[in-house]
Amino acid sequence: MQAELKDVAPGLSVWRVRHPAWQPDLDWEPLVTSTHVESGGETLALDPLAPPADAIEIWKRLDARPPTAVVILKPDHVRDVDVFVRRYGSRAFGPSLFWRHDIPETELEPIEPGDQLPGGLVALYDGRGRNETPLWLPEQRVIVFADALTAPGGELRVWATPWHEERALPALRALLELPFEQVIVSHGDPVHSRAAYEHALEGPPWSG
Repeated sequence: MQAELKDVAPGLSVWRVRHPAWQPDLDWEPLVTSTHVESGGETLALDPLAPPADAIEIWKRLDARPPTAVVILKPDHVRDVDVFVRRYGSRAFGPSLFWRHDIPETELEPIEPGDQLPGGLVALYDGRGRNETPLWLPEQRVIVFADALTAPGGELRVWATPWHEERALPALRALLELPFEQVIVSHGDPVHSRAAYEHALEGPPWSG
């Protein structure tokens, strides 16, 4: 399984591995992103997908700075929360509702927009039917998204929803009030500038 590790900023890195459920007919690329951040004396894994056993560099990074908390940003990103909780004894946070065939064994502490998480991370509102709770990382000046935005072919785009103009765009534009410098997304190239985010809000949404 292909695996990649990338440092984004001091105390912030991402790793990418092939999603085990990926199929060629899906409208997203096989490698997906997980985030590892140190903030306010805490270490957090965001939407973590467990690397393969031979991804030694990633596991060494995680074991050296074990997550004190795991945060799930979106119901279908439960992924490997149980693996990380068992391995590191982390607290776990995430949505209150899940898909019926993808319910974690771990009892997650629910998060809502406006909640402050360990390390000072803040849950945000993205306007997409409450299917996702992006996170503001104030120490690194970064917003981490699950699927509100995607980057097929390297270009940052807003992922289409039926309420794109009515709800999603106003909510995503409101996030420009935060002094972020970069955004991280799950699909496609993981790290993008504030300028790329602003450009994405003006362009057509991505619908596959």
